[in-house]
Amino acid sequence: MRLRDVEPGDVGAYVRMRCDPVMMAELGGPQPREGMAAKVARDVQQAASDAAWIKMIIPDQSAPGVVAGSIALWPHEDGQTPMSEIGWMVLPEFQGRGIATTAVRLLLALAREKNRWGLVHAFPAITNAPSNAVCRSAGFRFAGERETTFAGRVFRTNHWVINPATDLTVATAPLSSP
Repeated sequence: MRLRDVEPGDVGAYVRMRCDPVMMAELGGPQPREGMAAKVARDVQQAASDAAWIKMIIPDQSAPGVVAGSIALWPHEDGQTPMSEIGWMVLPEFQGRGIATTAVRLLLALAREKNRWGLVHAFPAITNAPSNAVCRSAGFRFAGERETTFAGRVFRTNHWVINPATDLTVATAPLSSP
């Protein structure tokens, strides 16, 4: 598996992930298709400036054009408190293969290697059993339930926290730069 920065040509993958009712069921429902090109453009700019790590998941290095999903690590404020948050999406045909867990471990290993991001928070919906299992498997600590806003929608989430410098449960090779 390889993670690469989001590119302008990833609009189709974003549409498949963010505009599909099944993919977005745990995130408040599908987003409008019209906004995806602009979302990709913003994400490309953020990744290029290193303001956020926004990566596409490439499950097989011998097929670099096949995208299994995306994973991102970005800064934001929770009220007045700065924090780092991680989130991921894996397309249906790639789910159930451990791809999300591997991608999370790779990105957290890179955060550890670069000594960046500090504590990393994840907020999967309380009903999203697979994403909550990824958090447990990767070594996140459960910090409680809370309401979280995503794409202007509020929903109930579990709050998970990990310190990549000290809490990774499985040794992971550093992520090479694409």
